[in-house]
Amino acid sequence: MRIRSYVILPQLQNYVKSICSMECEGEADWNQVRVLPDTCVELFVNYTTTPIAVIDQALYKRSIVCFRLSRPVDVQMRKGSGCLAVCFHPGMAYPFIRVPMDALKDTTVNFPDLWHDATSALEDELACAPDDEGRSAVMQDFLLRQLKSEKQDLQVAYCLNQAQHTQGSIPVRQLANETGLSQRQLSRRFHQSVGLSPKEYLGVCRFNASLRYLANYPGVSLTEIAHLSGYYDQAHFIRDYKVYTGHSPGEVVAASHILY
Repeated sequence: MRIRSYVILPQLQNYVKSICSMECEGEADWNQVRVLPDTCVELFVNYTTTPIAVIDQALYKRSIVCFRLSRPVDVQMRKGSGCLAVCFHPGMAYPFIRVPMDALKDTTVNFPDLWHDATSALEDELACAPDDEGRSAVMQDFLLRQLKSEKQDLQVAYCLNQAQHTQGSIPVRQLANETGLSQRQLSRRFHQSVGLSPKEYLGVCRFNASLRYLANYPGVSLTEIAHLSGYYDQAHFIRDYKVYTGHSPGEVVAASHILY
């Protein structure tokens, strides 16, 4: 797999986490990986004639949007496939799509179902672009045109920042108090713009914090990783890994096909 990242325009940096091209190369006809949940929405625009991927045993020939919020997905990319991948910051796909995110939670949606007639034109522009930088420019121009409003939900944005800063260990009650919202109001806003409840989002944040420790400190024991990540006990740590990966923490560390 060849992956190349690009600089994001300042106007999009609050919304877009990364933009990269992905091309499946090598000898194998298919490359299969398990991709873990990260609370992000990702757009994959196909610029080849090869089907873009098989995701959870469903074949997607054209461009897709993956709402991989709270469960893993198994992805197969076929040799010769290529796409431009846009990863939105948590909660930041909503200004572009304007569909309640909880209606799309943990689904993969065909690109035309969300942007309709814009799909074919964008795929054609990317296919005709002279190089990767040209494709990135086309993609970012498209995103700027789709941005419905630059007005963000500042209270949800504050909660997302606090969740990341505390590795998901801040109580929902505290987030509600600090934003001046009731827990019910906060939950409704999270479901609309993020796709998860505040409690669910905090759980995935804690899990992703543990993945970062696993990646950055391979010599540290799993017990210590659980403690550093804010888990109260080993049982809770193991249970979350079963939910979010389908494997135990030790199996995740040993597996070469799991991306984190």
